[in-house]
Amino acid sequence: MKKVTALLFGLALLLTFQTTSIFASSKMDGYIADVIGSPYKSGGTTAKGFDCSGFTTFIFDKMGIELPRTSASQAEAGTKVDKSDLIAGDLVFFNTNGRGISHVGIYVGDGKFAHASSSKGVTISKLSDSYYKTRYVTARRILSEEAFQTYATDAK
Repeated sequence: MKKVTALLFGLALLLTFQTTSIFASSKMDGYIADVIGSPYKSGGTTAKGFDCSGFTTFIFDKMGIELPRTSASQAEAGTKVDKSDLIAGDLVFFNTNGRGISHVGIYVGDGKFAHASSSKGVTISKLSDSYYKTRYVTARRILSEEAFQTYATDAK
């Protein structure tokens, strides 16, 4: 049993490092990579446990940007962005409970977003995954051009 546990732990570490390798080398990517694998915790706002809006608030706080606390209120911040115009750092919103916006993540590029999943903790998912594709609602741009250049573009 110990060998199986060790094997599974090693596999989880390998997958974690492979997941974080999708990131370029921006500061925002680093902030996200630092908390990939953090567990889900309802109401959580730290790497010990995040809910979805706690995760986005945590990452944006690292960039010196204050966000409202809930996913629904974050969906009213910034400016609306068409799905086809998403750039790294945009917030993406989903209706996962049938009652309006109930989930938020941070677009990281290449059709993927980082979020605190209730089943996987902080992870990267594809917008095209059947679950998220059918629940996508909207996106908002929070970062100014200056903040985007500082935090979301590749470090040179």
